[in-house]
Amino acid sequence: MGQDNLTAQDEHWMQQALQVATLAKAADEVPVGAVLVQNNQLIATGQNSMISTHDPSAHAEINCLRAAGQALKNYRLTQSTLYVTLEPCAMCAAAIIHARVERVVFGAFDLKTGAGGSVMNILEHPQLNHQVQITAGVLEAECKSILQQFFQEKRQAKKALAYRDPPR
Repeated sequence: MGQDNLTAQDEHWMQQALQVATLAKAADEVPVGAVLVQNNQLIATGQNSMISTHDPSAHAEINCLRAAGQALKNYRLTQSTLYVTLEPCAMCAAAIIHARVERVVFGAFDLKTGAGGSVMNILEHPQLNHQVQITAGVLEAECKSILQQFFQEKRQAKKALAYRDPPR
């Protein structure tokens, strides 16, 4: 597949991941969305649901991998690409490796917990039994923006609440 086709395909699927992130935001979850694709066909989606499920492992990537495993009746997700709006953390990177995902495409970099090159690179670590190809920064501005808006709204709401109801 040519680079132009791959770029267009990556942008298409990242748009889908952004739509899933929007669903997470509407549910008052941190707006991260993921989609898993095999042979350019959508297999599963996942969004953050840690707050609503009280589950620290309920990241978008984990939820997507779980749904994909159920859809394919296999925990091995070979020859697949995971599109996610935020760089995976160490937990998600390990799950991606165990699932044998071939490629991860992410939008925004996570400079605090990113495990796809920002803080560490678990996905391509040469000592692990599987390495995942990484494409970073696809629709980065859009992916970064939805997160920044979400946290800005949270800070403003907290500030407004503190202003209305000062401590006694």
